Amino acid sequence: MFPSILIVDDEPSIVQSLAGLLIDEGFEVITASNGYEALKVIDTESPDLVLLDVWMPGIDGIDTLKEIKKSSPFIQVIIITGHGTIETAVKATKLGAYDFIEKPLSIDKVIVAINNALNFRRLEEENRYLRKKTIEKHSITGNSPTTMELKKQVAIAAPKDSWIMITGENGTGKELVARTIHQLSARSDQPLVDVNCAAIPEDLIESELFGHEKGAFTGATTKKRGKFEMANKGTLFLDEIADMSLKTQGKILRALQEQQFQRLGGSRTISVDVRVIAASNKDLSREIESGRFREDLYYRLNVIPISVTPLRNRTEDIPLLVETFLEESARSDSNSPKTITDKALAKIQGYAWPGNVRELKNLVERLAIMVEGDVIDVGDIPDLGTDGEAAGQPLEHRLFTMDRLKDAKKFFEGEFIRRKLEEQGHNITKTAESMGVARSYLHKKLKEK
Repeated sequence: MFPSILIVDDEPSIVQSLAGLLIDEGFEVITASNGYEALKVIDTESPDLVLLDVWMPGIDGIDTLKEIKKSSPFIQVIIITGHGTIETAVKATKLGAYDFIEKPLSIDKVIVAINNALNFRRLEEENRYLRKKTIEKHSITGNSPTTMELKKQVAIAAPKDSWIMITGENGTGKELVARTIHQLSARSDQPLVDVNCAAIPEDLIESELFGHEKGAFTGATTKKRGKFEMANKGTLFLDEIADMSLKTQGKILRALQEQQFQRLGGSRTISVDVRVIAASNKDLSREIESGRFREDLYYRLNVIPISVTPLRNRTEDIPLLVETFLEESARSDSNSPKTITDKALAKIQGYAWPGNVRELKNLVERLAIMVEGDVIDVGDIPDLGTDGEAAGQPLEHRLFTMDRLKDAKKFFEGEFIRRKLEEQGHNITKTAESMGVARSYLHKKLKEK
């Protein structure tokens, strides 16, 4: 199928000669003599590219360009004019024109511009497709009420450009949430720079974040850009931020507030525009109370709080997660996905999953590899441990197999408090309010655990 080109010009001689040359080059050609006619043609024919004259009676080329970009933003437009000025060229480019060519037209120049514009269109289409696949890959899986609420929060927060604090246990998918937010934001075509604050040694974290100049310290043999600089115009994801020292927290706070910093050993102030998403597996209110996390940094980052619920509190998601991981494993090995029986799923759902989704994914990948048949049955599920709910038994089973009422009450109260804390993102005050108890009572019970 040949690319289709719409020529819009009020001079019949130019339209005729240009159409003949483009047809000889293998293009399909449609013509229009004014802007109104062009917009109707675009609505019905959807050409790949438009050659648009500026000076026409009625609606001129610039106004036509505005309407084209409003209704069909992915159609490439090349402006042609016999009265070219720098001002017109700049205006057309700002409105989305791909190129600007002056009359008398050089056919070689026109062909080059058309091919470049069509190549650019193909790249845009590929990028849109890849972005769609990336969003699908990083989509949050599950249909439980808590997961649906999480998806709703992400959908609302992502386009706002506000800073976000994600809390949740290890393995719950905090990084997945951060990547989803970035992909759904206006910064999705810019970089997402990930900083694992827990993995960087204390003496290197400043260099990692802000970069350094050559000779700034022993071993600094070249200049290095830091994560802040690399994330300019995009998103900076500070994972496990509570694992940084108070000294580093202070330096980060200043850089975040001012959106400015200097490389180590440098004197030039570098300005950046970054959206920050932070994450932690710790109870930050408790970290603040104990003096391990700066309160001012917390409030700077915690504009939109998002809490990711542990897997044991959303076991309804497990069947869909297992199906997704089996399909992923099959794709990587170019095989048909294995299926799993209801009894096997029930056993998996009865486990506490202290490692959350990450632990579940590892188990499913292991089963996909090690089970020889096409069906995974309950006998294929290994012993999932004896830690807490890890005996493979639901909470109700453990509760009603206790003999003493005192033990059952204590067990229920502990589990109730734990779940309420997780629902409230480990915020002591909110948890106490939701439970209808005083903060002092909750502190006392937490110390008893």
